[in-house]
Amino acid sequence: MEYQDYYKILGLERDATPDQIKQAYRKLARKYHPDVSKETDAEKRFKEIGEAYAVLKDPEKKSAYDQMGTNWSGGQGFNPPPNWDSGYEFRGNGWGDSANPDHSEFFESIFGRRAQQANQQSA
Repeated sequence: MEYQDYYKILGLERDATPDQIKQAYRKLARKYHPDVSKETDAEKRFKEIGEAYAVLKDPEKKSAYDQMGTNWSGGQGFNPPPNWDSGYEFRGNGWGDSANPDHSEFFESIFGRRAQQANQQSA
């Protein structure tokens, strides 16, 4: 996703107030509305303006955008921090050999050896 500067799209400074954001949106929305504008890229600009306003008018979305830019909506292109998995092994199922899992270890850890022996006798 290419970075879009929502403040630049609306012609605002980063410290713009909610009223300034609303005024800029209304002015540009009127100018680039596809039913009114004669500009060749009016529809595209109108969509950009609407997207910018949708983010900047909402205090929570605006805060997230100010901190993370275009990836403000979370989960987009998530990159874990370096060495996030150091010290952990994520192989197998945690109980014996992953190719040949031994579930008896699991049941023994929960119910103890007696339950495992009773289960084997009934089988």
